[in-house]
Amino acid sequence: MISIALTFAQTVSAATLAERVRDALDRFQDVSVAAAEGYAPGPCVSGQGGGAMGIHYVNGDYLSDGAIDLAKPEAVMYEPTAEGTLALIGVEYITFEGPAALEGHLFNLNGAPNRYGLDPFYELHVWAWKPNPNGTFADWNPDVSCEATTPEQTVAQ
Repeated sequence: MISIALTFAQTVSAATLAERVRDALDRFQDVSVAAAEGYAPGPCVSGQGGGAMGIHYVNGDYLSDGAIDLAKPEAVMYEPTAEGTLALIGVEYITFEGPAALEGHLFNLNGAPNRYGLDPFYELHVWAWKPNPNGTFADWNPDVSCEATTPEQTVAQ
C-alpha cells in the first residue's frame, strides 16, 4: 500500500468539507429521513481486503441528474450496528461525467465492469460522521463492518 503524506492545507481542506457535509446533512442521522427524501437501500458493501463502505441509500433522481451538489449526495452511507440500528457514517457523490471534483477534491474513477453493473463513473466518499484512518475521502473504511447487517436493513420500506 502506498502512503501519501498530506500537506497541512490538504488536511484542513478535507476537514472543512467534512464539516460542511455534516452541517448540511445531519438530518440523515435518522434513516427514515433518507427514505422519505427518495433514498433506497442496497446491500451492505464490504471489501475483499477488509473494511467496508456500509449500506448505501441511493437517490436515483440525483444519480441521473448529472449534478454535483453538496446538499444532495447521490448516496448516504450507514453502518449496521449490533443493536439492529443503522448509524450514519458518510455520503458518496457520484457522476457519470468527469473528471469531477467537489470543492477542489477530485473524484475517483470507477471503471467498468464493476460490482454495481454500472457504466464507468466518478465517485467521492466523504466520511463525515465516522472517521476513516485511510483518509476522509478513501473508498474503504477499515473501521466499518457489514457483520451486523439484517435482511430488513437492505430492503426499501
